[in-house]
Amino acid sequence: MSRKSNFFKSIDWWIIGLYLVLVICGWVCIYGASYNFEDTVFWDINYRYGKQLMWIGMALFIGGVILLLDGEIYSVFAYGFYAGFIVLLVLTIFLAPDIKGSHSWLVLGPVNLQPAEFAKTATCLALAKIMSSYGFDLLKWRSSSTLLAEAILLLPILLIILQNETGSALVYVALVIMFYREGMPGIFILAGLCCVIYFIVAIRFGAEPVTAATPDESFGIFLVLMIAIVVHFFLVLSYFGDTVYCRDLGIANVVMFGVGLLLYKQFNIPVNFTYLAYCSMGMSILYQVYRAVKSWKPQYLFVGAFLLLSTGFAHAADFAFNDVLLPHQRSRIAVTLGMLDDPKKSGYNVAQSKIAIGSGGFDGKGFLNGTQTKLKYVPEQDTDFIFCTVGEEHGFVGCSLVLLLYIALILRIINRAERQKLAFNRIYGYCVASIFFFHVAINVGMVIGLTPVIGIPLPFFSYGGSSLWGFTILLFIFLRLDAANDEYGLSGRR
Repeated sequence: MSRKSNFFKSIDWWIIGLYLVLVICGWVCIYGASYNFEDTVFWDINYRYGKQLMWIGMALFIGGVILLLDGEIYSVFAYGFYAGFIVLLVLTIFLAPDIKGSHSWLVLGPVNLQPAEFAKTATCLALAKIMSSYGFDLLKWRSSSTLLAEAILLLPILLIILQNETGSALVYVALVIMFYREGMPGIFILAGLCCVIYFIVAIRFGAEPVTAATPDESFGIFLVLMIAIVVHFFLVLSYFGDTVYCRDLGIANVVMFGVGLLLYKQFNIPVNFTYLAYCSMGMSILYQVYRAVKSWKPQYLFVGAFLLLSTGFAHAADFAFNDVLLPHQRSRIAVTLGMLDDPKKSGYNVAQSKIAIGSGGFDGKGFLNGTQTKLKYVPEQDTDFIFCTVGEEHGFVGCSLVLLLYIALILRIINRAERQKLAFNRIYGYCVASIFFFHVAINVGMVIGLTPVIGIPLPFFSYGGSSLWGFTILLFIFLRLDAANDEYGLSGRR
């Protein structure tokens, strides 16, 4: 069998097929969102659907070039690609004009490019390079290679935040999925989820009292403390199997809060339940310190530290929300959490988007028949809010099919990543799957009002050359690495 024939057989045509279907469906939705009834030429570059055709043509050309290049290039020059885009991100901060409050677009004649879209690929390559090096171990926190991996991840995040593109910076959080696959302890994911839950609960219920008798007591802080107590039970059972401790402290909590509730309900005695939660946490922390000293196992101290940090985070959430976040970020979060009803300003995009999706019903109003779309009620309806066009014109059926296509693509990437014989290929594959998952989940979530609006595109659907080319490069490099996995019969998994 010739090398050329082997190469084409090694390409995963299922992924390419899913890519092409998504790109075509994306263009159809862009056409539906920006269609002008007075113009019948769908390739007219004066309109966005015409320009998107050009971006698609260029994307296919770029993808073809990537597949034809030697797969080893992406590993050999991983650090070079990363360094180049870091320099470009730095230059963007100073050279990019202010576009809707963001300094993230470089104007190159008639074309605007967003380097942050391409920096994701460079960062994934650099992480795959360092993490596939000999002797790398995520659990060795103080090793030079682990510190370098952390720096590789954090540097583009910092530079993108300086461009006032918080949404693009948050995409890198998705790489925690790859880190978990490569050996990062699950406790870090649990801690991250707890931080998100603590923040939401403390902000959403922070101004509400636990009882009418204690108006100064924060229901939000009380809930965070109770969640921390429950999670700490899970940690003790998982790591130490100490069922006796969980039983005894559980009984103590039931008795303590039961007596407090009885005093308040039956005798109208004001009870500060937050103080009771502090007492429960104090008992837990003292017990963990006692066990650590008695057994000389510092692991017990980690559970105590978790409780202390949970308490600190509960009190810091209000400061972070009011003094760290920008006004537009606060308003978007407040709208999402139901703390603010502002359908004409901060909540306008989401409100109109939900109206558009809801009006589509089960099977939609039909192609080019969306009233919300045609009357331009939804801002950014062909970019960040393109999914509302899917919902209005194609209904629940169309939305479900699009999501199934994305799920199929992500699962296929994970499947191919798992079969890689080189750690570099596997790590990069998981980076690709993680980024696609984050973009789809957050974009769809913000369009239907489940997550705050952070301004990230829907892969292959949202209008724009930078977005389409960035996702194409990200995906096709993995396709080339996967093809090399079979083409040359690579062996030897780290």
